[in-house]
Order: sequence, then structure tokens, then C-alpha cells
Amino acid sequence: MVTWSHGHMVTLTGGAQEYFGVTPDVTTMGKVIGGGLPVGAYGGKKEIMEMVAPAGPMYQAGTLSGNPLAMAAGIATMERLKQPGSYEQLDKITGKLINGILDAAKEAGHDVCGGHIRGMFGFFFTKGPVNCFADAAKSDTAKFAKWHRGMLERGIYLAPSSYEAGFTSLAHTEEDVDKTIAAAKECLKESAAMGSLSDLVDIIFALGGPQ
Repeated sequence: MVTWSHGHMVTLTGGAQEYFGVTPDVTTMGKVIGGGLPVGAYGGKKEIMEMVAPAGPMYQAGTLSGNPLAMAAGIATMERLKQPGSYEQLDKITGKLINGILDAAKEAGHDVCGGHIRGMFGFFFTKGPVNCFADAAKSDTAKFAKWHRGMLERGIYLAPSSYEAGFTSLAHTEEDVDKTIAAAKECLKESAAMGSLSDLVDIIFALGGPQ
């Protein structure tokens, strides 16, 4: 089974804020800093962080804060990502994956849009573009659900909601990408065929049913 659901950073040192060139008031980091294990971190401007205990009045604690297993896994992840070409490889396979899926969908006659940044990808069954939640809400979630089920049946596990991002990892290979695109083509063609049959049935009954 090919699984496309492993999180990672957009860039090693600066995350999305470095990629997009913004300076946030507060930065939050998820489980990727622990190699996927349960941990998170936040940081920000001095005047904000001084509100956190023991310097300030806001108490903060966590059962797994500083957990040694998560810290060891996080360090190992950082060391792997620091190797030359890591992000270039992620960008390459992710671009090939999402473009392959989008091309297959369009060839089958589906309205679809999507894209990727480094190892993150996503798409919607709508013409797009999708720039906000209101745009995303216009997508055909029922079609996505059928496609997701078809992919599962072919051994490809993706995030179960079109509102969720997918992630590649350095463990994924070109063969994994090719297998996923081939499965996507089959599912999308099936979905298009079923949609055409459903439309035909609706037209027949709108005309008074079978004669």
C-alpha cells in the first residue's frame, strides 16, 4: 500500500514563513519536529513570549513536552532533511504526482484544480481557482469520496477528505508515483463513466421513463 500522509516542513529552517517571505507574530510547528511523534512547539516576538510562564502570567505545560523519544526522532528527521537535494527531490516527486492526477482528471472530463508546495499537495473537484474556504466548499465532495474509495481498493491510501493536504516523503519512489497516477487514471475514468450513465438515466426519466 502506498500512503501519502506523512507531514514535513516546507523548508528546514524557516517553514512556510521563509518560503512565503513573511514575519509572523507567532510561529507554530507540528509533529514534524518530532519526526511524526506527538509534539509541537511555538515561538514568537519577545513581547508575546514574555507572557508565558515563568516570565509571564500564562501557564503552559504538556504531558509530552520535551519527550526524549520525540526529540530523538525530530533530530534524525532534521539530519535527513539537511542532506543536499532533499527538498529538490520532494518537490520533484510531488509535482509529478499532483500533475499526473490533475492531467488524468481533466482527460476524463472532470473539473479539477490543485497544486503543491515542496512535499505538500492537494486538489479539488471544481474548476477553481481555490483561494479560500468558500472556493473550496464549491468542490464536489461526493465525487472525491468515490475517487478516494476507488484508490483504497487499488492499495493507495490518501487523506479521506478533499479539505486535507497530502504529503510525500523521501521514502516515496518514482515507482510509487507511477503506480498512484495509474490507479488515479482508472478511478477517474470509472467515475466519469458512472457520471455519464447517471446523467442518461436522469434524462430518460425526465422524458417520462423507458418506453
